Amino acid sequence: MNTCCHEHPDHTEQLSRLNRALGQVDGVKKMIVDRRYCIDILTQLKAARSAIQSVEANILEKHMQLCLEDVCSSGDKTAIDNKISELIKIIKSYQ
Repeated sequence: MNTCCHEHPDHTEQLSRLNRALGQVDGVKKMIVDRRYCIDILTQLKAARSAIQSVEANILEKHMQLCLEDVCSSGDKTAIDNKISELIKIIKSYQ
């Protein structure tokens, strides 16, 4: 479907979180090479996953605030239905 706002939102503020997650994944790789304790590795993996989930939540929130609002204000029933279907599909994929 991939229809959105007239202009795609700026998500550059998420780059620091993504960089943190990348650093955590690099740390996990080093921990594995160094044969570190399993629980320490799992803890670091959880931190990386949490950072990525935070990015997902922030982007979804902005999408709903800007893109969904934009299409709803257009009054285009087909576009609104498409946007809602798109959101339902992505939300179901989290299950």
